[in-house]
Amino acid sequence: LSEVAKERLTKDDDGFYHTSPRFLPHPSRFVGIRDTEDEHFAIIDTTNNRNVVLEELEASRAFFTIYEGGIFLHQGMTYLIKDFSQERMLAHVERVKVEWTTQQRDYTDIDPVETEAIRRIPDSLSRAFYGPIRIQQVVFGFFKLDQKRRILDAVQVDNPPIILFSKGMWLDVPRRALEILTERRLNVAAAIHAAEHAVLSLMPNFVISMPGDVRTECKVAIKEFAKKETQRKRPARLTFYDAKGGAAGSGISTKAFEFVDLLLRQACDRVEACHCDEGCLECCCSERCREANQVMSKAGASVILKSLLNRHIDIDTLPWGPEDETVQAGIETVIAAEEIRPKRGRRVEVIEVKREEGGSEGMIVDALDGDDSGGAQGDGGEGIAIKIESED
Repeated sequence: LSEVAKERLTKDDDGFYHTSPRFLPHPSRFVGIRDTEDEHFAIIDTTNNRNVVLEELEASRAFFTIYEGGIFLHQGMTYLIKDFSQERMLAHVERVKVEWTTQQRDYTDIDPVETEAIRRIPDSLSRAFYGPIRIQQVVFGFFKLDQKRRILDAVQVDNPPIILFSKGMWLDVPRRALEILTERRLNVAAAIHAAEHAVLSLMPNFVISMPGDVRTECKVAIKEFAKKETQRKRPARLTFYDAKGGAAGSGISTKAFEFVDLLLRQACDRVEACHCDEGCLECCCSERCREANQVMSKAGASVILKSLLNRHIDIDTLPWGPEDETVQAGIETVIAAEEIRPKRGRRVEVIEVKREEGGSEGMIVDALDGDDSGGAQGDGGEGIAIKIESED
């Protein structure tokens, strides 16, 4: 703290530090109270060759707001985005007068990079994993919308993928659950999407957070319900990542990872207790879903959550698809997930938390090595363990 004060503040004769003169007379104007990110994109207004910075946008918002050909709104005025550079972290816009806005159409691939911590779900063979997450977003087009939000036109674009990194947790869907979903013709992508939202909605019960602080991979109907084969095959995995904080994350998913077993239990109980037929905001749908909850299967979510918790699944009571699906299912886009291993030379201990009245205690039950042998155990190198203190 003393070093920061010497570098950033001005010291008086009495030894007190004051705001640097470059921020006077109104220091508050230089601090965004809604912004805690380090990386920003500059929005440059090139109208009549002005080349003036119109606004600085947080990196987490930029990739969902800025895309070539789209409309950028600033203080009620419309600007056409002429070009966007991820490397230079800037976008050039030009003032236009139009009676429409744009809404992007994209899909986002969220893939774990390596495993840094593992929790085994009590009374189950399933595991939850934690580590760095790679987020790749591709904007493949946008809608032109009028003032009543009616679609005027659909425009296709060919933009390069945008790649970010964060921290998060994930759970691989058990193969038994995939077999049940396939047997009952329930769309696997819809089941995963519904299960993700069911878990995501309960995170504030365990971690102080706001909606949108942790995100997941929302399924796009145009991709998941395609009638022809696609090369974009996604692993059967529930994934959650921090929306802010850059590659280090904000710490919210880290804290949620400590309660992943309780999150799964509450999500499963909530889905089972809800009296709706196809999913609603009370169980597995979300108001913040960027794809309007089009790819959803409440029955499928129940299968996945129960299989992760090793609970009994009454297959005979499950509905049949696609007749019982709101949207007709297309060719399946989900494949079984391969286990993400730790970094080579590193050993990650598998922790199981025993929760009892009065506290909880963690114990090491297994280990996973970052080698290519494929075995669960090995000599390994540097190890990572989660230390859990017993609560009184």
